[in-house]
Amino acid sequence: MNWFVHWFDSPYYHTLYKNRDEKEAQAFIDNLVQHLQITKGSKLIDIACGKGRHATYFNSLGLDVVGVDLSPNSIASATKNANATLQFSVHDMREVYQENSFDVVTNLFTSFGYFEENTDEQKTINAMASNLKSEGVLIIDFMNVKKVIANLVASEQKTIDGITFDISRKIEAGHIIKDIQITDGAIKQHFQEKVKALTLADFSEFITNANLRIIDIFGNYKLEDFNATNSDHLILICKK
Repeated sequence: MNWFVHWFDSPYYHTLYKNRDEKEAQAFIDNLVQHLQITKGSKLIDIACGKGRHATYFNSLGLDVVGVDLSPNSIASATKNANATLQFSVHDMREVYQENSFDVVTNLFTSFGYFEENTDEQKTINAMASNLKSEGVLIIDFMNVKKVIANLVASEQKTIDGITFDISRKIEAGHIIKDIQITDGAIKQHFQEKVKALTLADFSEFITNANLRIIDIFGNYKLEDFNATNSDHLILICKK
């Protein structure tokens, strides 16, 4: 069983990451919509949407949105916000959702690089490309692995809502690995995040193989140019 199947469906996952910056995420989306001139009524699919925070905000801007995620618990939570132009579905990102149907495909907040099989990343990008209409746009928001590795915090402890998270990080066999020990009263659990340290060169190969072309590369949510040393993110804008 892949690590993400249980971890992303765990309530502890949502507790650990509950303090994500909503204003920053919304400003990022505003910048994308403005830069790409995404018009109201455009069809968008957010792949690996989690509880739907990005999908819901895109929808509030007038887009017709589908959010998909492998986690049934996340989709159950997201569906509470569903409406006629905002739908959610449990779906594996490696598979095509609906061919030639979307103006925009998004994959945000480093929701990529999870799979054990090396062919799965290419399969995922191919599926994303298939979901797009001709001239559609794919947006991938990934970490800048060079900066992450250079600034890796080996260990830390967080206490959130009375739950203690002991977190350790390491680089191993081309992966950034985060071990998470959870103490919740008498309950003790362990989870691991394992994300491939994918570079711009890796993504360029996946994207080219999927018959897409990269039209912009940004390094942060303000859509400033990517710098391999200093940028917090690797944001790729690709066109079919």
